Amino acid sequence: MTTMTDASARFREFKMPDVGEGLTEAEILKWYVQPGDAVTDGQVVCEVETAKAAVELPIPYDGVVHELRFDEGTTVDVGTAIITVDVAPGSGPVEAPPPAATEPAVAAAEPEAEAKDEPTGRRPVLVGYGVAESSTKRRPRKGTSVPGQAEPGARAAAAVQAELNGHGTAAPAAPRPLAKPPVRKLAKDLGVDLATVVPSGPDGIITRDDVRAAVAPAEAPAPAAAPEPVVAETATAPAGAPAAGARETRIPIKGVRKATASAMVGSAFTAPHVTEFITVDVTRTMKLVEELKSDKDMAGLRVNPLLLIAKALLVAIKRNPEVNAAWDEANQEIVLKHYVNLGIAAATPRGLIVPNIKDAHDKTLPQLAGALGELVSTAREGKTTPAAMQGGTVTITNVGVFGVDTGTPILNPGESAILAVGAIKLQPWVHKGKIKPRQVTTLALSFDHRLVDGELGSKVLADVAAVLEQPKRLITWA
Repeated sequence: MTTMTDASARFREFKMPDVGEGLTEAEILKWYVQPGDAVTDGQVVCEVETAKAAVELPIPYDGVVHELRFDEGTTVDVGTAIITVDVAPGSGPVEAPPPAATEPAVAAAEPEAEAKDEPTGRRPVLVGYGVAESSTKRRPRKGTSVPGQAEPGARAAAAVQAELNGHGTAAPAAPRPLAKPPVRKLAKDLGVDLATVVPSGPDGIITRDDVRAAVAPAEAPAPAAAPEPVVAETATAPAGAPAAGARETRIPIKGVRKATASAMVGSAFTAPHVTEFITVDVTRTMKLVEELKSDKDMAGLRVNPLLLIAKALLVAIKRNPEVNAAWDEANQEIVLKHYVNLGIAAATPRGLIVPNIKDAHDKTLPQLAGALGELVSTAREGKTTPAAMQGGTVTITNVGVFGVDTGTPILNPGESAILAVGAIKLQPWVHKGKIKPRQVTTLALSFDHRLVDGELGSKVLADVAAVLEQPKRLITWA
């Protein structure tokens, strides 16, 4: 029999890394591999979401996937093993190393019993099938208990006791039900024992509908107990898709949404915000946008009003560099930044993120257009890295794309100012002494009043408006 030392050398555990400088946890969004799949060094095996972004994780080993420790949708602490890889497949039967669990002796006994039941070798299996459930150690949700949580350990203990009573011969265990990770998670949320569910999928696989059908009869005779299953059901449903008849939908606060909420609360109650507004005629800027679209130097680049608004803000910062600063509370210092990392607030399916363009002040207009296009595309695809959202100095948020006139934006933590851009609309405007239809928008600048007084904030906002009203100032002021 292979020793435990040999097994430990053969099976390698890949632990959840810190992918965002000091983050303590991440949620597994999607597995790209299953037990039995061959993997190579550098192959992406899963996608996780931290408090800052979604990140794909590559495996650092060659081998065959032995076990996925957590289901999709599970939040895992950094440093916890999430996948086990057999780095020496084809070497014959081997006793897998005991996973981290509260009952090491029991957890180690169950794989041995399975090896006896399958002397011809282990076939590829779905997650949780043929692997001790007690080997998956999940961090419990706050305030939520999982029905039947102690059952896997109890079944394993019973198997060990049966083996002792039979003098080393364990009774064959009933085969575990086949189900994919999301279905197992749904069953646990609803308190359904998969062993009692009648499968309808191919090859005897249990589906979501099978789980829901199993819980439906229990709900019918006891209307008073209905709210608990409804909450669990709607918690797993995507936003905007409530269960039939549900009056409320509860969405767990996690990932980007949780980080954004914490940051905004901290910013709002730490930095004293002041917001100023100005309405400006941007007709000439809109004409320049159309001209740039046909300019050969801008071919293939994204040209829109946001590009010129960003350039206008960079010019205003160059003319008023004191606005580009940070407040260091610990050292009681004001830190003047001699560079501009320009943040662009982006609404994504995972929530609001603010990636920034590094050293935007040094970029030409075509370079700035290219950086903006890449930033927007990456954000929409959910591929923005944590590094891209760190180190910002000032931010632009374009609420005008939603048809909103303007707003009072909250500062991104650690930054001194944020410019909100409203919708550009055709409005009656006094131009050269006559009322004419002109393209008009409203700008709002929020700033940290510890760093920026009213005069400085007004100068910055006025300079942005002046450039957008007369974009030829880009030549003389830039």
